[in-house]
Amino acid sequence: MTTLHLDAEALYLELKQGVRPLLRADAVLVGVWSGGAWLSERLQHDLGLPGEHGVISSALHRDDFGSRGLSGAADHTRLPFEVKDRHIVLIDDVLFTGRTTRAVLNELFDFGRPASVTLAVLVDRGGRELPIQPAFSAARVTLPATQRLRLARNEAGRFSFDIQTAQL
Repeated sequence: MTTLHLDAEALYLELKQGVRPLLRADAVLVGVWSGGAWLSERLQHDLGLPGEHGVISSALHRDDFGSRGLSGAADHTRLPFEVKDRHIVLIDDVLFTGRTTRAVLNELFDFGRPASVTLAVLVDRGGRELPIQPAFSAARVTLPATQRLRLARNEAGRFSFDIQTAQL
């Protein structure tokens, strides 16, 4: 069995370069709680973008709400700008089935109808169950369905990955 090693900091630099051409003059960053929010916060700063980035939670629109519950993230949506007619660059850490992205889009549309939504992710791990594809991904990896890839952030703001195996 091979061990997967992903350098989250190197991938962040790739994401930063990949997001740059996706930004229109009137675009805003919105990060998916929690890893995507960390990424969008840092991108906002590193790209020198004006204003604030947004944060959005998928908790209220998940199709597995009955089994997951709110997971403490229901109050994490913060969009400090008008969504209506804005170009949104949605940032997430890991794209897998596409269900979180679907839920986040539902949440986003609760705040208004954006002009466009473009998805950029740090890692695309395949395994899509819905027709959702990122405009940019810094890496593509394949993991068994029993493994979960999570972005972590230390106190200094540096990123790393944690790979967990689900207990069956």
